[in-house]
Amino acid sequence: MAGGGSAAGAAGVRIVVAGDAKTGKSSLIVTAAAENFPSNVPPVLPPTRLPEDLYPDRVPVTIIDTSSSPENRGRLVEELKRADAVVLTYACDRPETLDRLSTYWLPELRRLEVKVPVIVVGCMLDKRADQQPVSLEQVMSPIMQHFREIETCIECSAVNHIQIPEVFYYAQKAVLHPTAPLFDQEQQVLKPRCVRALKRIFILCDHDRDGALSDAELNDFQVKCFNAPLQPSEIVGVKRVVQEKLREGVDERGLTLTGFLFLHALFIEKGRLETTWTVLRKFGYNNEIRLRDDQLPPPIKRYPDQSVELTIEAMEFLKKIFLTYDIDDDGALRSAELEDLFSTAPENPWNEAPYAEAAEKTALGGLSIDGFLSLWALMTLLDPIRSVETLIYIGYGGDPASAIRVTRRRRLDRKKQQTERTVYQCFVFGPKESGKSALLNSFVGRPFPEEYIPTTTDRYAVNVVEQLTGQKKTLVLREIPEEGVKELLSKRDALAACDVAVFVHDSSRETSWQKATEMLVDVASQGEATGYEVPCLIVAAKDDLDPYLTEIQDSTRVSQDMGIEAPIPLSAKLGDFSNIFPRIVRAAEHPHLSIPETSAGKSRKHYHRLINRSLVFVSVGAAVAVVGFAAYRVYAARKNSSS
Repeated sequence: MAGGGSAAGAAGVRIVVAGDAKTGKSSLIVTAAAENFPSNVPPVLPPTRLPEDLYPDRVPVTIIDTSSSPENRGRLVEELKRADAVVLTYACDRPETLDRLSTYWLPELRRLEVKVPVIVVGCMLDKRADQQPVSLEQVMSPIMQHFREIETCIECSAVNHIQIPEVFYYAQKAVLHPTAPLFDQEQQVLKPRCVRALKRIFILCDHDRDGALSDAELNDFQVKCFNAPLQPSEIVGVKRVVQEKLREGVDERGLTLTGFLFLHALFIEKGRLETTWTVLRKFGYNNEIRLRDDQLPPPIKRYPDQSVELTIEAMEFLKKIFLTYDIDDDGALRSAELEDLFSTAPENPWNEAPYAEAAEKTALGGLSIDGFLSLWALMTLLDPIRSVETLIYIGYGGDPASAIRVTRRRRLDRKKQQTERTVYQCFVFGPKESGKSALLNSFVGRPFPEEYIPTTTDRYAVNVVEQLTGQKKTLVLREIPEEGVKELLSKRDALAACDVAVFVHDSSRETSWQKATEMLVDVASQGEATGYEVPCLIVAAKDDLDPYLTEIQDSTRVSQDMGIEAPIPLSAKLGDFSNIFPRIVRAAEHPHLSIPETSAGKSRKHYHRLINRSLVFVSVGAAVAVVGFAAYRVYAARKNSSS
């Protein structure tokens, strides 16, 4: 396996040269570009383009000279932030300029968040006296240990033309074929994300799915990546190299995954990073070892009140994947099985919020098929492009765009008085300690917590809800902390993604009811003002406690005034849920019902009715007038003709 790859676009590679004054920056650049040492050099050079055929990748390289004087600091910072790589210079005959790299320049790059490869270059090697023998490795090793962004170190002389082209070759190579994403220098192993990408590539190339690359499969791989076949003797040679170092790297069927990974680690150790990068780029990976944008569907165009769901095709694929990775056939994916499933993705996306604790787990901590599909539904709802990206990582071979569909606008659903959605998002509002978290916990089968833990950020719970008709719908509960309500409603489209809202209050505390009612009025007002009205339900939680004195009277009055269902009593502690989750789904399924009306909203409606009635009256009157005028014209015409 051999070849080269490129990550740079049409703009090429932009290398910024920085360092203390009089460390040889400008002389280095001119000598690299003109191939001879300049007799006089301006203080700061204009941007310099290197000949495209200077290096094998044939990628345009632009070098930016900088000044270290205080008055030019703004320009220096601007250029550093636009750099693809930074060359930091010091003068070989002035040790203090070398010290300044670790005391000023490298910390400054970190402070400015310039996260690009750094090449440290000792200039004016010819000026260092012979009686000052210095081992570059000895000097630079401690600095490189501390500043991992340093890709390589090199000393050069512009006067004597020593290692000048190499400086910018290393800088270009650090951009096109960076070490950091692939290899852990300290541990001397491939990084996890690199291993995961190479594992996926191996599986894609293992056409007969026998766990090894046969000679024919190896040859196909070579042609795809490097446009050249491998000779039989070369295949034998590759396998011999692997087998000598790693017996399990080759078996009777061919090169195993272990052997494939070993080969890439070997290339990188020998400085042939371009080989691994070529392979990764041929399979659509970028420098972060994620799929490039051109491998994913384009940004999804949709209105705020449209959601995204997985298609039947994608769901069928996921059901097959579930069965494939349920190795012990217990109907659930345990932690190890789930990690195996995601082992060809950059990471397990469900190890982080909001997915980590969002679905129901079995007694042994596994995910049932419903829990598994629920999490996919949640990820597709919240981050559809990432959902498709992850589908591709785990083997979805169809057109990426065929995996998702955009639902009809909820505004239209209200008009048609029905919805085609299969995934509903419910916003759960309520004051502190009203029972919101207990509602979410019960939805995903978690026991009632004895200790109150406040929710400070939005939290999700997702599960499949079976209706009386036998139909299954996915319900997503999004808990909105009390402090987050005002900020949420400050956005015009706040309710666009909400299919149904639930307002939870502690039925034993009047203040809890008052706060929940205020939230209900605020949400209803927001819906009326923006056109994103949502069905609403009131939940009277903690039904195991004594209600406050006027609870029934107050809640009945409010629900009647606003035209919605009476509060639903429940007790998470006693496990009495009054069929709440099917009721939430039913409210979402009928988007034109259960919509609360505020006094202002009713007044507006009444006013519009009066206006419409007036318009009807005016239009009828106008029609009568038109008919009368027409009759008069007929009469006049007849009279004229008779006379």
